[in-house]
Amino acid sequence: MNPNDLHTAPTSRPMSRREWLLRSGLGLGSLGLAALGMGARAALGDSPFARPSPRPARAKRVIQFFLNGGPSHIDTFDPKPMLAKYAGREIPGGNLPTERKTGAAFPSPFAFTKSGESGIEVSEIFPFVASQIDKIAVIRSMKAAIPNHEPSLMLMNCGDAVQSRPSMGSWITYGLGSENENLPGFIAMCPGGYPIKATENWRAGFLPGAYQGTFIDPQHESVDRLIENIRSDVVPRDGQRQQLDLLTQINEAHRRQRMADDRLDARQQSFELAFRMQMEASDVFDVSKEPESIRKMYGDGVHARQALIARRLVERGVRFVQLWHGAGQPWDSHDDIEVHRTLARQCDQSIGALLMDLEQRGLLEDTLVICGGEFGRTPTVELKQSGDATRGRDHNPYGFTVWLAGGGVRGGTVHGATDEFGFQAVEDVVEVH
Repeated sequence: MNPNDLHTAPTSRPMSRREWLLRSGLGLGSLGLAALGMGARAALGDSPFARPSPRPARAKRVIQFFLNGGPSHIDTFDPKPMLAKYAGREIPGGNLPTERKTGAAFPSPFAFTKSGESGIEVSEIFPFVASQIDKIAVIRSMKAAIPNHEPSLMLMNCGDAVQSRPSMGSWITYGLGSENENLPGFIAMCPGGYPIKATENWRAGFLPGAYQGTFIDPQHESVDRLIENIRSDVVPRDGQRQQLDLLTQINEAHRRQRMADDRLDARQQSFELAFRMQMEASDVFDVSKEPESIRKMYGDGVHARQALIARRLVERGVRFVQLWHGAGQPWDSHDDIEVHRTLARQCDQSIGALLMDLEQRGLLEDTLVICGGEFGRTPTVELKQSGDATRGRDHNPYGFTVWLAGGGVRGGTVHGATDEFGFQAVEDVVEVH
């Protein structure tokens, strides 16, 4: 795209807000594709090439396990013995206000064990992760802002609970570029469909649309189902190339008559990327090509499959891979916290296996692995409208846990702390930002 095109739009019609921003200089983000060294095919929105980081950094790529719904920190990575002492009684100082009414102290039904050489305590529901705890830095002092899923998901993913801003994966891909022009730089996988807030969780915001995350539903084992409509059953590759070239000519004629619009860039880029993905994507998503020993290490089921795919993606230059636990908000355990045991069993082995696999391949040192949810859960029992106690916990934004591994993170460490009951972060508080 020629920057001079910004000044050649017809002026006989009302100017849209987007056009005004473009003309005023705030629209320079729409030049991002061309500015990242894309050469003669910049107008087609090809994936941007990788470029040197402005500062030395260990992490070159990110894999994020998003346990959507709000995992309970006091039942996973932040044990609170005082809850047993006050079980069934009001905690000193009273309860903080949350989305729903809560009652007495509710001790964890799960046992905690000191693990690894570091001796960090981890819940019995995460034995495989516990075996890798010396690779992990546990942040026990996270703090969000609002006890509701939708704004908390936006805060965790996009940095703002209200305004429409780019997601973390989009920012990282925009800043570092892609190392593989045949695959998306940012991929979000969620078994069974979308999480709450759907595609807003991986949106590009005001960045060029090409940096939005690409959604994959890993519940499908067949590669053709995982990445549907990539191959054509009726047109050979050379015929598809001719079709895309014609489409490009038509779109370029369309572009010359209108103000520059990054949505057109993104649309054209998606056509080109899909064409290039036909060979590489069919390979990277096919976990049957992995040795049986590796597949056995990850285990069975959709979480094992998506974790193994994540490793194969980052090996091939994908910058950001987000692995959601499932559609909706599976970790939202209002009625019975025992559900956490089942949820942890679904992903524990594959998370532990990924950390081992990355280390064995020399990838862990420059791959940042993140695991957590949008907030934690209350140390007090949730109450029904009748006032009767459940066996669940309400949302808790005041204090919760997220852990990191790889990418230069110092493993076997704990950062910060919540109070003695686990209601709020009190030591070395870490805001979501």
